Amino acid sequence: MRIKNFSALLGLALFFITKSNFAQELSMLPQPESVKTLQGKFVFSGSTAIVGNQDSVFAIATQEVKLLKKDRASGVSNKLLFVKDASLKPEAYRLRINPKQITIAVSDKLGAFWAVQTLKQLAGANAFKTKNTWTLPALEIKDQPKFSWRGVHLDVSRHFFDMAYLHRFIDRLSFYKFNKFHWHLTDDQGWRIEIKKYPELTTVGAWRKLNNQDSACLKLAETNPDYKLPEKHFKVINGEKLYGGFYTQQEIRELVAYASAKGIEIIPEIDMPGHMQAATRQFPWLTSTGSVQKEKSFTDPICPCKETTFEFAENVFKEVAQLFPSKYIHLGADEVEKSSWKNIPECESLMKRENLKSIDEVQSYFVKRMEKYFNSLGKKLIGWDEILDGGVSPTATLMYWRTWVPTAPKHAAEKGNYVIMTPGEYCYFDAQQDAHSLQKVYGFNPTGFGLNANEQQYVLGGQANLWTEYIPSEQRLEYMLFPRLLAMSDVLWGHQQNFETFSRKMDQQFAVLDAMHINYRFTDLKGFAENNVFLKSAYLNIEAPKNAVVHYTTDGSTPKIGSPKYIKPINIDKTQTVKAAIFGANGRMGDVFTANYVQTDYVDAISLNHPKPGLNFSYYPKFYKVVNLIAEADKTKTATTAAIEIPVEDKAASFATRHKGFFYAAEDGIYSFFLRSDDGSVLKIQNKTLVDNDGMHFAIEKSAQIALKKGYHPFELLFLEGGGGYTLQLEYSMGSSKRKAVSAADFAVE
Repeated sequence: MRIKNFSALLGLALFFITKSNFAQELSMLPQPESVKTLQGKFVFSGSTAIVGNQDSVFAIATQEVKLLKKDRASGVSNKLLFVKDASLKPEAYRLRINPKQITIAVSDKLGAFWAVQTLKQLAGANAFKTKNTWTLPALEIKDQPKFSWRGVHLDVSRHFFDMAYLHRFIDRLSFYKFNKFHWHLTDDQGWRIEIKKYPELTTVGAWRKLNNQDSACLKLAETNPDYKLPEKHFKVINGEKLYGGFYTQQEIRELVAYASAKGIEIIPEIDMPGHMQAATRQFPWLTSTGSVQKEKSFTDPICPCKETTFEFAENVFKEVAQLFPSKYIHLGADEVEKSSWKNIPECESLMKRENLKSIDEVQSYFVKRMEKYFNSLGKKLIGWDEILDGGVSPTATLMYWRTWVPTAPKHAAEKGNYVIMTPGEYCYFDAQQDAHSLQKVYGFNPTGFGLNANEQQYVLGGQANLWTEYIPSEQRLEYMLFPRLLAMSDVLWGHQQNFETFSRKMDQQFAVLDAMHINYRFTDLKGFAENNVFLKSAYLNIEAPKNAVVHYTTDGSTPKIGSPKYIKPINIDKTQTVKAAIFGANGRMGDVFTANYVQTDYVDAISLNHPKPGLNFSYYPKFYKVVNLIAEADKTKTATTAAIEIPVEDKAASFATRHKGFFYAAEDGIYSFFLRSDDGSVLKIQNKTLVDNDGMHFAIEKSAQIALKKGYHPFELLFLEGGGGYTLQLEYSMGSSKRKAVSAADFAVE
């Protein structure tokens, strides 16, 4: 293409600038199926007319538009037109924006509502500012979700969240096009739903003395106020200050109606037969022994061998079914301490009468019988994947969470059971976050897990889960949920692009989260390890997100808004500790990142007479809390691995491993090692601990540096898997090079 004059050149430049700016504006999440840009822009204001909204299909979308117009300034005369198109699938929509008119075509009410949420996404942060008009780019969008189940779970039993907050919670889910709210209403720590047949469940069962989880939160609150237990959830009962709360049936009806108007179906969970101590304390006759006690792993469950148990359960679920119009009720049925049913006359009689051959089948009997009762109420049963144990009916829906049972989704799909994917590795948002958490969620594939094309049709979708043992406040809840929820929305809507594109969108989505007053987690600071070394001097170059404001200290104290602002690399010429944190526009401080610096010399390499590729591997099928408890007497397998691999097909539920050999430093330099694990791990170089990531925990990363001379250096990596699925990753970098995973070329044995 030849440019003949300056005007044409300028026009072309402006075209590319406009296209570039437009790409930045379209930071919509979740990503639509297809987007086509057009000329011009549409100004949404208080003057925008709503046309074609008489049909009930457009009711909740129209209501949402009216709320968006409320108190908004007047503008040019234009309109938003709703039209029906029966050819579109459920929840699908077509959206066309030109300077005079927005046209939304749908076949159902949810499609219309999601289209309006897309308009809000296009408005960005401006969508949450009153009076302002919106300037929307002209475009065409064709969009529909891949998965029908796009859920978020919230446990309100461990820590309670009131109705005012749950309304805001619903708003935030709908903005990112989630359509299911899985509400975990009961557990050992508190019963949160009013049951008129059994008022003691809430008058007594909703309140408790502070427990060990509360104590842990209060300890953390000494340095982080997000861990404080809100005073509004305390009440003096019989002269004693107790923690808790519950929802009346009227409050539940109101929230269900509100959620429905926001495109969200609420699915209640009343967890049975385990996790029932909030009920069994009031009614001990529900247990097999008639007493309430802590069993070896979990609390004493209710007894599925007594008719009085089913009478209680049916009375509870009859009221639950009347409150929730959802076709689903979640029974739970997870983590049941079945040992309490052994050697009980009623259970022995039941097993003989029903020809049950194991305690697992006793649980299956309970689940199947409750499912029949749910069906009589016009409901379908959902259970955690433990409902597979002992056999499951072909009509139950499975919620998969146990990543250490990788065959569960395939087993369910083979039997024709629908599956909701919520594996802990990707979907448990109560897990602590680090620099990898967001990308981990974005890599979640609900139709993976060994499912073939036919089996994938049984996957309804997935959801994020929030268990609140250590989430006592609204601020902490939002910190754990955001921004991971945005990655999950992109995954479950199903048209995500790649993580790099998603990360660029997040630069603008953070402004949206700010406008929504969400206490989200800031992106990690990078460019350093936790424990760093230098020879004579070094520079700390902090890598921060775009437009982030970073303050730091060099005396080891916690940075404050008045601490020095990071502008250029920090010169390091002595042993010291640098702490840095991102600060938001309102002064809100993010996580504090610590970089310890120690002056050092190079560590000499050692000579190997006959180096061979690989590492010596040892396997210990036993549970250990920390690596120094690993005993050689427990070792059952040895092998030579190419790198960090665990060559054991039938792994124990809990185990430990050891990789030992030599790391090869290709040149003199400062090497940074990054060790990420779930559960504990320890990296030793030159027979000294370099990275200590020990103990039982979710997947987290620890890092450290060491100055190595070219050549071979003694290497040892110890790892613990405590149960529940594991992560073990080791990466390194040399100098300012990019980090990479260790490989076979890095190791040797003699």
